[in-house]
Amino acid sequence: MPVVKPFSDEQARTLVNLRQRYEAWIEAERALAALPYDLRRKEIAGRAYLYEIHDRGGNGTSLGPWSDEKATRWAEYRAAKAAAKHRRETTKAVLDESARLARALRVPMVASEAGPLLREADRRGLLDGALLVVGTNTMAAYMLEAAGFIRELPEETADFDLAWAETEPHQGEQILWQLLKAVDPTFTVNTERTFQARNARAYEVEILVAPSRLASMAPTDRPRPVALPEQEWLLMGRPIDQVLICRDGSPVRIVAPDPRWFALQKLWMAEQAKRNPLKRAKDRKQGMLLLDAVDEAMPHYPLDAGFAATLPDELAAHYLRWSEQRGAPAPVAW
Repeated sequence: MPVVKPFSDEQARTLVNLRQRYEAWIEAERALAALPYDLRRKEIAGRAYLYEIHDRGGNGTSLGPWSDEKATRWAEYRAAKAAAKHRRETTKAVLDESARLARALRVPMVASEAGPLLREADRRGLLDGALLVVGTNTMAAYMLEAAGFIRELPEETADFDLAWAETEPHQGEQILWQLLKAVDPTFTVNTERTFQARNARAYEVEILVAPSRLASMAPTDRPRPVALPEQEWLLMGRPIDQVLICRDGSPVRIVAPDPRWFALQKLWMAEQAKRNPLKRAKDRKQGMLLLDAVDEAMPHYPLDAGFAATLPDELAAHYLRWSEQRGAPAPVAW
């Protein structure tokens, strides 16, 4: 029996529309976010000033005494903000329509708790090189990449894993911490596992990083991940980029590692003594099924001798075992 059950024509069409509408909405969100929080005319000691307001508390910075130039700037800002809000509301209305239809058609979904974090990360541009979604939340996105349901795939766990993938240094910016706090101010760092943050509802977010990318994180950023050599494998190949929905019907974008490298890392993890024994069986099943799905339904991610020749010894053994079962090309001995 095939591993991948193809989407129906209606499911596929809805997912295409969902992505197009999401892209229009997130562009409007980013345009609005790029504008100042507010510009206001203030009277102080009988003189008028233009102020840039930074937050809901009214905290702001003076931009100088009121003048014709400041009046023009204020008017242009108000017009730009009104246009951006209108565009956001218009695109959100059609996006919500697509999301409702996708939910009704029971396309692959991720946990609702992941939604706010992913949308805020995308609004800040962090899914375009700084962060990768890893862990079992990626599986729904891999199904979209395969254009079908992957049969018997285990459900995701009630946590969320992100990998720091940025190459440019951010020495003074608490990018992760500001992201988490913007989504939920109750997030705190787990003092026993400093790579993990929890909110008041005990939802956990874990941050992972490859040794080659740790130096690009600000020293004061939190949570603080421990560099893991096996995370280097998830930077290999070509990431996938999909728009899907959460179980509450809200849309999200996921950028995740190349499915071939992700699957092989899962198989490697399934044999590590340090891995939670309760997760090893799931790791093995996910890895095998994902490789099968790639072989069956993702020809743009070839599992051939050329790919096999790029694998390190730790992963080549797992690929060989899988290929012997599947009848795929085996690694080349050089």
